[in-house]
Amino acid sequence: MAYDLEEQEKIEELKAWWRRWGNFIIVTTTLALVVIAALRGWDAYQQAQARKAGLAYNQVLTAVRAGEAQKVRELAALVREDYPRTVYASFAAFAAAKFYVERGDRAAAREALAWVAENGRGELKAIARVRLAQVLLDEQAYDEALKVLDGDHPKAFEAQFAAARGDIYAVQGKREEARRAYQAALAATPPGERTQRELLQFKLDGLGEA
Repeated sequence: MAYDLEEQEKIEELKAWWRRWGNFIIVTTTLALVVIAALRGWDAYQQAQARKAGLAYNQVLTAVRAGEAQKVRELAALVREDYPRTVYASFAAFAAAKFYVERGDRAAAREALAWVAENGRGELKAIARVRLAQVLLDEQAYDEALKVLDGDHPKAFEAQFAAARGDIYAVQGKREEARRAYQAALAATPPGERTQRELLQFKLDGLGEA
């Protein structure tokens, strides 16, 4: 009899505990399941977007190889507009920019690279800034090119940014500024990158004596 009474007390305690916490547990569990389902749905959506963006990017490359300027412009814009959060949007812009530069359309190249510099991810933004500065250098827009190179950038790109500044200063005839920039680029270039180091040293030597 004592055993039955003890069991009954435990049951009553359990009922009381459930009355107190049951709704909270049900709501919390339901929310957790909803969040998990949403995350899985978002992952599936992102994967689908990435696949579509990859196909669109391949179309850009096909148009580039075929030399179809109008298609390059339209398809690259399509990737940027429809899939801006994917890396393929930046890749398409890079491919289009190279295409434009080779055909002398620097304005279009500048626009494509500026988009990546503004909207790209991580290192892609840094690459775009260096390439955009080179395009602006070709256009003799020196101040604008230097402005593009201002500000923070990944440490891994220190050599590229410094070398780009050196090129701008050298063309402007600012030898001392160019020298300091090339020296900074050389210091940031790993010893194993012999070709790049030799190129920087060649540029330094071309400035003459300090």
